[in-house]
Amino acid sequence: MEKKTQKRVLKGTVVGTKMNKTAIVLVESVKVHPKYGKQYRVSKKYHVHDEANACKVGDVVAFEETRPLSKTKRWRVSGQAGK
Repeated sequence: MEKKTQKRVLKGTVVGTKMNKTAIVLVESVKVHPKYGKQYRVSKKYHVHDEANACKVGDVVAFEETRPLSKTKRWRVSGQAGK
């Protein structure tokens, strides 16, 4: 019997759609410094597969990890997410 693993799901804002079937999504999070306790923002951009080219710049989308689709794409759009 195969063991099902839970896919990671992230939520972020679309910042680029110039490539065909690919959107660039910016994910921001807040971290706390372990020693000083100061909160700071960390951001990362992900290349996300968008089969229908439905994403527009400024949309908030949810995306999940998937098998490698290209050199940089390992994520797939799973739906529109509300703010």
